[in-house]
Amino acid sequence: MSIEINYKNNMSKSNSSNVVLFIDQKFNILGLKKHILKSDYLFISDLQKIKDNKKKIQIFDVNSKKKIILISLKNKISNSEIENLGANFYDISKEFKQNNIILNSDTIPNNLKNSIGYFLHGYKLKSYIFDKYKSNKTKKKISFTITGKNKPSIKELLRFKALEEGTFYTRDLVSEPGNILHPDEYAKRIKSLSRFGLKINIYDQKKLKKLGMNTLLGVGQGSIRGSYLVTMEWNGLKDKSKPLAFVGKGVCFDTGGISLKPAKFMEDMTYDMAGSAVVVGLMKSLALRKAKVNVVGVVGLVENMPGGNAQRPGDIVKSFSGKTVEILNTDAEGRLVLADALTYTEEKFKPKFIVDLATLTGAIIVSLGSEYAGLFSNDDNLSNQLINAGENVQEKVWRMPLHKNFDKLIDSKNADMQNINYVGGAGSTTAAQFLQRFILNKTPWAHLDIAGMAFSKYGGALNSSGATGYGVRLLNKLIEDNYE
Repeated sequence: MSIEINYKNNMSKSNSSNVVLFIDQKFNILGLKKHILKSDYLFISDLQKIKDNKKKIQIFDVNSKKKIILISLKNKISNSEIENLGANFYDISKEFKQNNIILNSDTIPNNLKNSIGYFLHGYKLKSYIFDKYKSNKTKKKISFTITGKNKPSIKELLRFKALEEGTFYTRDLVSEPGNILHPDEYAKRIKSLSRFGLKINIYDQKKLKKLGMNTLLGVGQGSIRGSYLVTMEWNGLKDKSKPLAFVGKGVCFDTGGISLKPAKFMEDMTYDMAGSAVVVGLMKSLALRKAKVNVVGVVGLVENMPGGNAQRPGDIVKSFSGKTVEILNTDAEGRLVLADALTYTEEKFKPKFIVDLATLTGAIIVSLGSEYAGLFSNDDNLSNQLINAGENVQEKVWRMPLHKNFDKLIDSKNADMQNINYVGGAGSTTAAQFLQRFILNKTPWAHLDIAGMAFSKYGGALNSSGATGYGVRLLNKLIEDNYE
């Protein structure tokens, strides 16, 4: 589906387009008289007597070519609630036979005059469809004409467009099947983003081996595909201030390796690279909107396969940090990829903070379902910033515990640590506790376990079923509110 937005003089009294009008929470239509035909006003006024005013969106079929849609706005309504209304309207409008929609911005209350941008943003986010491999693709085109004086500014529209493109790019990456988006192809796609002004470096297996990134390399050694670490730098400030750093797990397909997963639902493991996709989508958004901030994104790209050269349970590997890890389960692979990526990011870029994202544990889904990502952090300030940003854009996080007493669960008799907790319990926390050991210089750090948020079987407020793009808007909001 394509969406076109135009700006014209008042056309609300047209008889051949669907018209969207905004009214108060009590559905008071008196103020609409000057915006619609008298006959339409009387028609709506009469039918309103039997309408359910509990619904936030009311639809009136004026004739075979025209609907009038009334959208109720509360006196105190958040931007995210307006986005949700836009998404709800998408679900309704995709069934319209008439695809021309007039959006009358003059009916927006003065205290909410910036709402049109958020409304359309929600509409567009919900409209995403991944039909790349469908023989019959969706060809429907929706044309919005915005009338009135409460139009979003060019700057505001460019900001929303950058967020949408970054979010959609993340969803595209997560939606791709494993035979298409393997590590070799993924690295090429990231390299192509240099055209937006990102400085991109790709470290292949030869370079990674020289650097000593053996925990990352060990995960991918059973695959015929390469393993990579890719760095993306956006320098939006002329000074050389410390960058913000975002690190993502990019396991393009996870069979579990020698510790093979059950066959049921293994096809979902194409989205085990969602953490990396969030970082890539965020970097694209920041470059598109020319964010006034220095940021680095780092992703580890591997494929976890049970080949003849695959890593074995019981192997011991030396990480980039110098610490050794005993591999007790090859299906606890994401933390091994992140271990080297985290230490390298901290040492190479010396950032203000590091946020990593990963579809790391099934245990976090048991804890938080698909409502919150798990947040683990060594820094209260960074945690609070993430929590507040998540609430603002409704990509919520919930802080979970870290404590030195958990360390005994991942201490190994044969190496510095082991990659799983065989005692049982605290699966997400011990995974985060493992990652924390690779932050060597007390850099503020947060780990987001997004296993329950990256992919949705049933869809969410701003996305249909499938890849959600969770995290791009959250991290963009973190940057906007605190570091620009």
